[in-house]
Amino acid sequence: MIINTGARTDTAQWYAPWLLRRFEQGFVYVRNPLFPHKVSRYELDPTVVDCVEFCSKNYAPLLPRLHEITSRFNTHFHYTITAYGPDIEPEVPDLDESVRTLLELEKQVGSQRICWRYDPVLLSNSYTVERHLQTFAWLTERLAGHIDRCIFSFVEMYQKLERNFPELEPICPKDRDRLAAGLGSIAAKHGMPIQTCGNNGVWPQYGIGTSGCTTLSMLGAANGVEFKKLKHKGQRAGCGCFESRDIGAYDSCPNGCRYCYANRDHNKALYNYLHEHDPESPFLLGSEHEDDEVSCAPQKSLLMQNAQLSLGV
Repeated sequence: MIINTGARTDTAQWYAPWLLRRFEQGFVYVRNPLFPHKVSRYELDPTVVDCVEFCSKNYAPLLPRLHEITSRFNTHFHYTITAYGPDIEPEVPDLDESVRTLLELEKQVGSQRICWRYDPVLLSNSYTVERHLQTFAWLTERLAGHIDRCIFSFVEMYQKLERNFPELEPICPKDRDRLAAGLGSIAAKHGMPIQTCGNNGVWPQYGIGTSGCTTLSMLGAANGVEFKKLKHKGQRAGCGCFESRDIGAYDSCPNGCRYCYANRDHNKALYNYLHEHDPESPFLLGSEHEDDEVSCAPQKSLLMQNAQLSLGV
């Protein structure tokens, strides 16, 4: 199975001691978001966890001890670096610091395990098509050759986002095409593979691929292992990723990104981080309750029987 550490919250940036403790102890408890009294126990054991998928905007807090995980597990890293400043991503490091951290991550895990995410792409008075292309060109010049590929997507205009981000401008088809053409051209200039994820658009004419952002072929190639030929059910409609199990919790990320789908309320997320998190607890937030129903999640390896775990770089 695939364990995901960062779809619900930026675990690497804000909960690194807890995450390392969970891998040290070899298990984690995860509450069902819809039925909180139902708890799944996942064994963090390389015999049943085929790959650990990381997603973060800042790996710096995890880097000093990341080897404790990479020495035992296959791993893969999504690193989100966008054009946005603190007006949209209040607690995310600036571009220079983010680039430096990615290069430090590459020294530990190699470029083949890192995907640079430039998403979501959104437009406002401050973040125009031109500004995106200028920033993307600046970043590409520094990151090309240090990552496996770039993945981008356009922001989805869901109701909560419209409420929290009223100055957000809808992206018309013409601007989508301008952005896709520009991103594709810049990536090609630097020999950097680029793709969209899911059903976010198809632009083969600009050299842009279309695939899931986490596929078994991607994880296998990054780690030198071979997965069984299995159908990718995805995480949502139109998603081409392989299904994974997230060990985080919603409403727990203090990054404060205004486009975030995982936090219903930033103040609640900040409160949970400050008051509901115990680095020694098997839960990211809180602890076990009397009415909790804890069950061992079904876990089995997805690797080919003759596939060997490839550790290190």
